[in-house]
Amino acid sequence: MLGLRDWLAELGVTVVGMESTGVYWKPVYYVLEDDFETQLLNAQHLHHVPGRKTDVADAAWIAELVEFGLVRASFVPPRPIRQLRDLTRYRKSVIEERAREVQRLHKVLEDAGIKLAGFTSKVLTKSGRAMLDALVAGGRDTAALAELAKGRMRPKIPQLREALEGRFSEHHALIVAEMLARVDHADATIQRLSERIDEVISPFVADVELLRTIPGVDRRTAEVIIAEIGADMGRFPSAGHLASWAGICPGNNESAGKHHSGRTRKGSKWLRKALVEAAHAAARSKNTYLSAHYHRIRGRRGPKKAAVATGHSILVIAYHLLERREPYSDLGADYFVERQSKQSYQQRLIRQLERMGNKVTVEPLPNAA
Repeated sequence: MLGLRDWLAELGVTVVGMESTGVYWKPVYYVLEDDFETQLLNAQHLHHVPGRKTDVADAAWIAELVEFGLVRASFVPPRPIRQLRDLTRYRKSVIEERAREVQRLHKVLEDAGIKLAGFTSKVLTKSGRAMLDALVAGGRDTAALAELAKGRMRPKIPQLREALEGRFSEHHALIVAEMLARVDHADATIQRLSERIDEVISPFVADVELLRTIPGVDRRTAEVIIAEIGADMGRFPSAGHLASWAGICPGNNESAGKHHSGRTRKGSKWLRKALVEAAHAAARSKNTYLSAHYHRIRGRRGPKKAAVATGHSILVIAYHLLERREPYSDLGADYFVERQSKQSYQQRLIRQLERMGNKVTVEPLPNAA
């Protein structure tokens, strides 16, 4: 690759175009990016003329497309953002693996007849972990195990004694011990990665704080957004272009003058996950535009489409915040009500009640304004 770089420099090449193929483009791109204007091209945009296909013909075709500006280069973030992206993606992978390990732990406890999950949504609370450690160490006295409960679980000690009356054997102890060790290792890895992310993202702290003003966006989500799209919105002509690139907006298919909504295009799965999680968090917020937006769409299209649509809105908001360098200003939960006429709003409510099996009769109040 170094020889390729030197050869291109000797020929006086200034622009290099290359096809995106899995992860194989990365080492070549990284070697060339400092010395040439390197354009990474989406393979789907390189429509070849029918005929015999060879590597030489492909290279000549790509060179011709780049020379005449017939293709648009894919967005490749600068090196600091790429490093941040590697860290946030790996952290997310470890978090997901930890969650799978906890699910496996639940199954083993069910097999052993230990019903801790009936008392807490998370088995690995301080109380739950203390009981599991005691079980692994050989403790089988249910009264003593239940006394390890802390905080809100203390009043449930009588029920905990019954829940701990299982068939927890040495076989289960071995498996649970290994699972707890894996969870602990994951926790330590997540902590180290988060500390490193804090260091790498330090030049973008102001951007993170801007994004955190959006309902549903916490620090971790803001870190993922910066890692996936960067902080320079000048790379995207508009918020719509960003949403399209991210694959978080519906397809737009037109035929015979009619527009047909389609599936969302493929984009960054890491960004999509973060935005959907933020959408669910925003839906739980009180008296906010995003919460009203989510519930308004959920009533018509269902929770999944509502989450994607709200995630799209969050991404559009993020674009404008980073572009204008201004914090988020909420439009309020009554934005959609105020935007439509009183009569249309009334008709929509009537239809919703009728779909629930109610017969609705509207009678205006005498003194209503």
